[in-house]
Amino acid sequence: MFERKITEKLKGYVKTYRAVCIVGPRQSGKTTLVRHVFNDYQYCSLENPDTRKRAIDDPRSFLASFNKSAILDEIQYVPDLFSYLQEILDDSNDQRNFILTGSNSFQLNEKISQSLAGRVRIATLLPLLNSELPEKMRTKDLDQLLYSGSYPRIYDKGLNPTEWYADYYNTYVQKDVRTLLNVSNLNLFDTFTRLCAGRTGNLADYSSIASEAGITQPTAVRWASVLEASFLIFRLKPHFVNFNKRIIKSPKIYFFDTGLLCYLLHIRTKEHLFNHPLRGAIFENWVIAEIHKAYFAKGLQPPLYFWRDQHGHEVDLVVDNGSKLHPLEIKCSATFNSHWLKTLNWFNKLQNYNRSHIIYAGDENFTHGGSEVLSYNYDFCKLPWR
Repeated sequence: MFERKITEKLKGYVKTYRAVCIVGPRQSGKTTLVRHVFNDYQYCSLENPDTRKRAIDDPRSFLASFNKSAILDEIQYVPDLFSYLQEILDDSNDQRNFILTGSNSFQLNEKISQSLAGRVRIATLLPLLNSELPEKMRTKDLDQLLYSGSYPRIYDKGLNPTEWYADYYNTYVQKDVRTLLNVSNLNLFDTFTRLCAGRTGNLADYSSIASEAGITQPTAVRWASVLEASFLIFRLKPHFVNFNKRIIKSPKIYFFDTGLLCYLLHIRTKEHLFNHPLRGAIFENWVIAEIHKAYFAKGLQPPLYFWRDQHGHEVDLVVDNGSKLHPLEIKCSATFNSHWLKTLNWFNKLQNYNRSHIIYAGDENFTHGGSEVLSYNYDFCKLPWR
């Protein structure tokens, strides 16, 4: 059992909301977490065919069968339950709380907005933050860290990452893709997903991806939305503040987990990763995903963007803190280079700001030239500009 940083937030949510919905990818630890935090609640999994049939056939009686607060796991399998939950949540005489979990944000958000808007608090649980791993499980081998990814089961059971991700990905394609898309040729979807992996950290050029995958551009856009709804990828948007300059307006593609990313890139060992041409992009992906996870663990939506103009100036990550854009550069080198400050100083001069961060592959944390330089092992939940 891993101590998840979102735990205290969940305990607080149920004091304000009678329904809390935890969303996130398959195997991110949702079931384990809610059964631990809400161990006095009744539990049922709607992934179980018999349970699911009862809920579909008679949803009102199904919900009435819980004589106290309950956990409804994988609720996306019976989306009609949301309408019946509305009746319960609107009944002031019914004091039951409901914890809902699901692994597809598109289906869940649609149903919640239709039936439970304002009645349910949504929380996101992604795979483990590096800082959520017990000290004995953490590695100082950067390539091992990137290759292993961050899904709890790999660490809990000591599993081979390549073998586990093969099973995970195949299950995802067979279950979620068939549910969400009418895909006649799953091999095409596999090709598309791997092409996205090869473009991690790059602009989402759906025309190019579609051409290589042998599909239409609208299909590529739709499939990317499914990958995003399943919490496999996220698209980092550009910030549109232009400082009187022309800026790029296409998002970048990143994966929430670098272990899965490595699997899709056919990286089968940490040694293979060390010599891989995309190692720097994979490290950048890992850092940006960690910062996303840190925001979600605090119950916040990540105000994260990148910035690039058409003259080649680019900042890897900017945090919109409401008044200024806090810039970060990400460098896959264990040796600090003062040249890294050049872009940060240039960007801050444009907005009359004097703070910045560099996250690099070294072990030491220090300040240089007004910029805080942080190791990749830093606990990103402690970042001061959150």
